[in-house]
Amino acid sequence: MEQQLEAASLANRKGARKVNDIPAEVMKLLQSGELETVNLTEWLAIDHRLLLEHVACELELDPYIEELLAKLPISGEKKIMTVIPKIAQAWLILLDRLPDERGRAIFGKLSSHRSDSVRCWAAYIVGLQQHSLERRLALIRPFAADRHFGVRELAWMAVRESAARELNKAILLLQAWTQDEDANLRRFSVEVIRPRGVWAKHIPELKNDPSLALPLLEPLKSDPSKYVQDSVANWLNDAGKTQPEWVVELCRAWFAASDTKMTKRIVTRAQRSMNPSTSSN
Repeated sequence: MEQQLEAASLANRKGARKVNDIPAEVMKLLQSGELETVNLTEWLAIDHRLLLEHVACELELDPYIEELLAKLPISGEKKIMTVIPKIAQAWLILLDRLPDERGRAIFGKLSSHRSDSVRCWAAYIVGLQQHSLERRLALIRPFAADRHFGVRELAWMAVRESAARELNKAILLLQAWTQDEDANLRRFSVEVIRPRGVWAKHIPELKNDPSLALPLLEPLKSDPSKYVQDSVANWLNDAGKTQPEWVVELCRAWFAASDTKMTKRIVTRAQRSMNPSTSSN
């Protein structure tokens, strides 16, 4: 109870800029899964091996701790996109071995855990499960709409490979997401298939022909959310690395058709990396 009260009192902190500046009491709560991270510094500072031990004990899975840890990289590994997939794989192997009801219950607890890092594991479990693309997108939806930035990032990373494998189908399925009231879901619809992406493999089809994604981009060309605007602009900035003329023409057409401050912001940011002689707004 005392630890929960302490966590509640720290929930509104701003967060340290450097790992070494994270207060010891905050780090302790983060590592025990009692507190969410509030910025990228804290998110990257998590020792996922230590957190995994705490969570396994919390879920009364003590007999499986060594088995879970055995699947992970060496102690001290900090690369998020190395550690989290390994943890998700370890959980998936264990969940598949447990009785269905218990496995579902444990996954439910991971999915709704107070720690954003634990919810990141759950999001990646979805990406590793053998489901159709439709099912994967349905299961990833709560994570794509999560309150925490880290979980939302892991959500698109978890299903990106699946979406890239069935790109045309993914674009068709995600069109409904562009109309959702939740800006997080609208943002996901384009972020998941960025041509270059962040911490992710490129999608050659979209680097060569970005027009394939127009059914997702067009509905968002004047989105009221800056979060969505930035994602659309980043998507086009990616495309501009290989198809700059296409991006310039699209931005020109968008601005002519939608003379709003939202569209202007998107097209300006979309062309930020281009040669001044090429870009236009």
